[in-house]
Amino acid sequence: MHMDAAWTLEAARDTYNINTWGGGYFDVNRAGQMTVRPLQAAGGELSIPAVVEAARHRGLHFPLLLRFQDLLRHRVTTLNESFAEAMAGEAYPGRYRGVFPLKVNHLREVVEEILEAGRPHHFGLEVGSKPELFAALALHEDPESLIICNGYKDRLFIETALLGTKLGKRVVLVAEKLSDLDSIIAVSRAIGVAPTVGIRLKLQAKGAGRWALSSGDNAKFGLTTSEIMEAVRQLRDAEMGDCLQLMHFHIGSQIPEIQTLTRAVREAARYYAKLRQMGFPLRYLDVGGGLGIDYDGSRTANDSSTNYTMDEYTRTVVATVKSVVEEENVPAPDLVSESGRAIVAPHSVLVLDVFGAIEKTSAAARPEGEPRHRLAGQLIELIDTVEPGTRREVFHDAVQIYEDAQSRFDLGLLDLEAKAQIEQLFWQAMERIVAAYQQEEKDLPEEVRAWLPSLSDKFLCNFSIFQSMVDHWALDQLFPIAPLHRLLEPPTHQATLVDITCDSDGKISKFINGRAPVRETLPLHALNSQPYLLGVFLMGAYQDIMGDLHNLFGMVNEAHVFLDPEEAGGFYIEETLEGSTIGDVLADVQYDKATLLRLMKKQIDAAIRDGQMMGSEGMRWLRSYQNALGGSTYLTHG
Repeated sequence: MHMDAAWTLEAARDTYNINTWGGGYFDVNRAGQMTVRPLQAAGGELSIPAVVEAARHRGLHFPLLLRFQDLLRHRVTTLNESFAEAMAGEAYPGRYRGVFPLKVNHLREVVEEILEAGRPHHFGLEVGSKPELFAALALHEDPESLIICNGYKDRLFIETALLGTKLGKRVVLVAEKLSDLDSIIAVSRAIGVAPTVGIRLKLQAKGAGRWALSSGDNAKFGLTTSEIMEAVRQLRDAEMGDCLQLMHFHIGSQIPEIQTLTRAVREAARYYAKLRQMGFPLRYLDVGGGLGIDYDGSRTANDSSTNYTMDEYTRTVVATVKSVVEEENVPAPDLVSESGRAIVAPHSVLVLDVFGAIEKTSAAARPEGEPRHRLAGQLIELIDTVEPGTRREVFHDAVQIYEDAQSRFDLGLLDLEAKAQIEQLFWQAMERIVAAYQQEEKDLPEEVRAWLPSLSDKFLCNFSIFQSMVDHWALDQLFPIAPLHRLLEPPTHQATLVDITCDSDGKISKFINGRAPVRETLPLHALNSQPYLLGVFLMGAYQDIMGDLHNLFGMVNEAHVFLDPEEAGGFYIEETLEGSTIGDVLADVQYDKATLLRLMKKQIDAAIRDGQMMGSEGMRWLRSYQNALGGSTYLTHG
């Protein structure tokens, strides 16, 4: 394909905002392919299409999730080093003891990589349920790192945490409400193990972004000031005052603005200081989660962005706490954060194959022959008059004609051929109007912009948004999306993405757009005989575990990738995980494979007896049905 003289790799970077959300990890190479540098400038650059090809050779079908394990380890190291540098810069006398919240990504290989990378920094784990605690106790080996136990707790939860204490682990039971503390005291006395207790604060400081209700007066968790006073009285009465060692707060995931964090840290540090002055030997201040990811690359307080960097976050936490404890003349606490999204989000990329397109203006030529209705003739005249001075007037006239045609059809006054011709001409007029604005790089009027999703092409992608991108469907979370190849070519189509579920919500029609408002379409290339691959980036947080089984599309295939300069391409695939089979997802909803085969055989046997099919034919159909139960729930091609 002839390359547009105005199209460059920098144009590709700008079009998909790669320089902003890429964060030094993702870029485009001279072959027009998306690349990843898992160690940023300290390591090699991998072609993502080459990694995809290697995974395909291992038998993995699309959709495909790539996990770059070195990038995951790099994020752990970067966070810990950022806190260390902030503490050194502020001459802060305490230490950093971070924990990874299992709820953000439960996959064992992910957690093991995080613990291994965090071992030099005594990086621990956070849990919020009994299953998570059972996993954490088994994986946790470093006696210097923490296991923070959040969430509501029953007797088994508390007993299991105290088992960790008996094993020499630093397990902290955080009281989310007063009754939690009653249970912790009672169970600890019953089994004779002194607990390490934390208290979650219900701060007055409000959160921001989608999860703002995690804090404030109406928050689900946390103790008010009066409840804290009751809690410390109970601990003293139980002769467990020395067990209170941690204060905790959480103001929400993906905090978009740094000022929100500053207010919350200052308030929590004040609680810590006052309790220290009351004689409680608090050791840790846990600032919770919330360290965000700049999904849209805008560096703003948008819900899908952050107006701060990781280094600014750590400096803010450290400096704010230091300021308060110096004012209050109390020892500085060791600082804990529960940063999950910031660690795992960048390490995985979802690869989608596009298997078709529905083009609104696929018949680009003007309809042959005379207009079949005067409204069609009016549209033809309008199309020829689109220019900068008339485009808005033409838009209004074209919409009026379109609506008039629909009204006439509803009354039986318009035949199908005429209606089809009018629709075709209307969409051509709209395409001409939008192009007239874009040629001058003018912002579209809102009334014109509202038609873009209808005007755009629909690219059909082999995935389920409910399984793989549930936060986009449920919360309008934006994720960067870009072609993995052909980035030397200018994109020629404006498209929305639709999945293969039967649900009308199974679509992506909101895309990142730098500092401007969210865009309704994504620039993509014309499909040809070769596979066309899209990458959805920053997918490592929450999406894996929160996806559902809508339409029974199950887990996707995975490939775990490691850097190795000695290998061809600079990498190797350490492990592959096959996605759910048809039989797997049916079993999840109580369809037993043997029972299904028995019922199908019964029907095929009856069809053979009735002469509807030959016996050998029937057995071929039965084998095909049986084999398909072990196949992918997604579409397969070739």
